[in-house]
Amino acid sequence: MSKDLVAVVLPAACVVIDYRSGRTELRPVLPGERHLPQGAVVVEHPTQAPSWGTIEVAAALTPAPAAPWAWRLAALPMLLATAAVAAAGPRSGKFHRLVRLGCIGRPLPPAGQARTQAAVRAVRWASRMMPARWACLEQSAAAAVLLAATGARGEWRHGVAGDPVRLHAWIVDRQGRPVEEPEDTALYAVTYTPDGPGPARRGPGRRSA
Repeated sequence: MSKDLVAVVLPAACVVIDYRSGRTELRPVLPGERHLPQGAVVVEHPTQAPSWGTIEVAAALTPAPAAPWAWRLAALPMLLATAAVAAAGPRSGKFHRLVRLGCIGRPLPPAGQARTQAAVRAVRWASRMMPARWACLEQSAAAAVLLAATGARGEWRHGVAGDPVRLHAWIVDRQGRPVEEPEDTALYAVTYTPDGPGPARRGPGRRSA
């Protein structure tokens, strides 16, 4: 089984993500599971109601709560370090490097709710100063790096949602609840965590979507 290849089976399509190259491929679901690449970790996405590519949003933006200043100042060098890793090496390897950063705290004890929330808020505050594109993958990886710098594991997640097919990266708490994320984050099937490809582990050797 490949450590870098994940196939997400949706009701009408299959999304194949290569976490080594960053390549994402959309395949039709074929009889006999011929749409599944050999050796891939398979994630079955639960059936969901169609959204037609839209979700309800608030008419006005809600101001994000501010993180303590100590966290905001600590986030600045972590963002710079994340940006340096993302920019170092071939452009084709940027996705893989950011995924590795998201998993950086794997051997550390899990972060508590308050620490995780402060890290996510601090990174989002600091991200406003970045001159380049700084989206969910970069922000969540930087939050994981910040938590690792404090001696704690950030529960980083990467996943896929359907209708339309889209990718997202985020941080969850110890109970698996997304931190500082919109409600529609629940539509994503988890495809990668610090423990490797596939949904999050719950107990030794077990995985759950």
